[in-house]
Amino acid sequence: MLDYKVKIGLIPMRRNTTDRPRGTFLTWYSAEQRGKRCVEYIESHFATDHVSFVDTKGIGIEDLMFDDASAAAVIERFREAKVDAIMFINANFGNEEAACDVAKALGKPVLLWAPLDDEYYVDGMRPTDSQCGLFGVSRQMQRYHVPFSHIPCCRIEEPEFKEGFESFVRVACMVKNFSGMRIGQLGARPAPFYSVIWNEGELMERFGIRIIPINFALVEQRMKAALEKKDEIEEFIQYYKTNYQMDDLTPKYLERMAALAILYRGLFEEFKLDVLSAECWTATPVMFDGLAPCAVYGLLNDLGYMVACESDMHCAMTMALLKCATLGEGKPLFGEFTVRHPENKNAELLWHCGPFPLSQKAPDSKARLVNQREWFRGKDGTYTVARMDQESGKYMMLSMVCHTVPGPQTHGTYIWGEFKNLQAVEDRLLDGPYIHHFVEMEGDYTKELREFTKYFPALHTDTSLD
Repeated sequence: MLDYKVKIGLIPMRRNTTDRPRGTFLTWYSAEQRGKRCVEYIESHFATDHVSFVDTKGIGIEDLMFDDASAAAVIERFREAKVDAIMFINANFGNEEAACDVAKALGKPVLLWAPLDDEYYVDGMRPTDSQCGLFGVSRQMQRYHVPFSHIPCCRIEEPEFKEGFESFVRVACMVKNFSGMRIGQLGARPAPFYSVIWNEGELMERFGIRIIPINFALVEQRMKAALEKKDEIEEFIQYYKTNYQMDDLTPKYLERMAALAILYRGLFEEFKLDVLSAECWTATPVMFDGLAPCAVYGLLNDLGYMVACESDMHCAMTMALLKCATLGEGKPLFGEFTVRHPENKNAELLWHCGPFPLSQKAPDSKARLVNQREWFRGKDGTYTVARMDQESGKYMMLSMVCHTVPGPQTHGTYIWGEFKNLQAVEDRLLDGPYIHHFVEMEGDYTKELREFTKYFPALHTDTSLD
């Protein structure tokens, strides 16, 4: 399962200079004080259930990295602690050689930041040149081919720092989970869906992603066992009865819907899956006498188990990425570009037959089950709309933002999303390598998706809609 806890190594550093008296240029004392204050502030203000820290206490001089020996000590400590990302704090100019040795050795996402140089003496001297050193560190990172993110120079108490730091945490969570991701492949693709073809070998070679094939014979076997779990089945049946208005077709399927949810949850746990790509509407009804999995996928999503419809492997990966961008808090929607709004030229119906999680229902929309499929409108607000896809070995990430607008009521699960320029979006999708399936996540995570692609040279951000 995806791990939404991120451990960040904090590295305050200074230039390897001779010590100078206080009140003069580039003093050790100023760097030491700034380094301690910044580390203490970050640890006290940003530690959460999702975020923890490893620091450099006892390393170098006054906890500052500044030379080869202190860099080696940092590498050893952070490797042992298994940090997921590292942050360099230019307490005073920094040390580009040491920083790049650490970044290269650890191979983790890197965040650069220099606190605002805001102290000046009456004789014109200043104790820090933190921003100046940042340019040297970044240039050395480029020579080492080490990708990095950065926060603009600012005071640590400013909103700009908070926004930049929390955004980097989200990127680190995405990077941590993407490489080596385990994706279940349940069944083959629907026969007419050439659009969802993908390359298993490339995913393994370029991103370390492992595809776990699961055939339907095993699903039929597991279904028999799931139907014996009467207490759990009754719990899920009551969930559906309590939360949905139901047509006269659905009740006879409730027991099997509940068993299917138990079965899928078991597959996630048995095969240690992060996300699942499933063939759905052509196979499941044949195997289980008309049973449809749509509303089951919505329930599983709310339980933390994400399933991409119609064997869309690339959408499954995008769902996992956007889930990580929220540190596990958000619920991704599988909504495809379907029809244009009849009155708003920039609005589109982002729809699917009924797999949205119930937690994402708009308060004023009734939740219905119609022949085992959910019918309701999703929450109003701002959504990230994204998809990862590939053509001829070139992998691209397209991300956009839409804002919900009123639109005609329709069946299934959906939102009406207004884009800046829907015609440009349509043109881009038609030009490829994208299809109509996209993932929607409440909130704007386009910045995080762009930063994420820095850490995977084989994946490129699509900037064509900028």
